[in-house]
Amino acid sequence: MYNEDTELLFPLRVLPYLKDLRGPLWQDLIARLEAENIPLIDQVAFTLLMARVSNCLICSADSFRGMRGCTQCARMTIRRYRGQDKELIEQFERCRAEAEAFLLERAKSV
Repeated sequence: MYNEDTELLFPLRVLPYLKDLRGPLWQDLIARLEAENIPLIDQVAFTLLMARVSNCLICSADSFRGMRGCTQCARMTIRRYRGQDKELIEQFERCRAEAEAFLLERAKSV
């Protein structure tokens, strides 16, 4: 069975469906990411965060999560996240720093 909502990694098109699932810190982050001129590094960092939190790398089209689709999987993951919003924001910032370091290293090697 194939679900049109299932992708290889977390798709940013799901952002609007995640906004109201947590508190003000989370909502502010999502609002920032939904802005029209969001830096690419923030998009990459959030995708990395969600891919890690949701375990996107082990998902397959015929798994339970894959059959439900990325939107439902991401909503369920964020709703069930046991940490505080502050922890998610800190993870986002670490993902951002990791992405920046990767891009800087790539730029040096080119």
